[in-house]
Amino acid sequence: MTGITLHLMRHGITGMTGRLLGHHDAPPHPDGVALCVDRARPIDCGRILTSDLSRARIPAEFIAAEKQAALHVDPRWRELDFGAWDCADAADLPTGALTDFWADPDGSPPPGGECWSSLCARVSAALGEIDAPALVLTHAGAMRAALSVLCGLDHRQVWTFDLPHGALLSLRLWPDGSGAQITGLAA
Repeated sequence: MTGITLHLMRHGITGMTGRLLGHHDAPPHPDGVALCVDRARPIDCGRILTSDLSRARIPAEFIAAEKQAALHVDPRWRELDFGAWDCADAADLPTGALTDFWADPDGSPPPGGECWSSLCARVSAALGEIDAPALVLTHAGAMRAALSVLCGLDHRQVWTFDLPHGALLSLRLWPDGSGAQITGLAA
């Protein structure tokens, strides 16, 4: 089984590091863009996919231009929608509510936000369309959802992965669509 190589890259830093940035469109910091571009240079792929949020889209535009690769913007690769918590510093949120969310992101989603299974469903739909080697510029939550969908890991297991800004997670997707194998993680 050879499979399809898929690289998932978390966007670089923004000017709002340390906040719950869900669907808020925080622009990328130039250092974050440079990190993503540098990390993508050795990747061999002709297709770049990205979240529509500028912190992922802008570095993806630079990478696609440098690689002369097709760029596809897809909002399904967005971060989890944190609803009323969007842009909040986790330290400022009610401890009980945040603890409940981390323990059960489906039963206790952020107020007005998205539950974990909804994030997994939209990422799963996006993954279902990948039929050739690709690089996806996205967000930590979407990367964890992809791990959950592809590798059968639950939310507690995927949150054990440290995915700092610019992290690159490489997977081999099985050709029969039955799952994937993690082949690399550069943080």
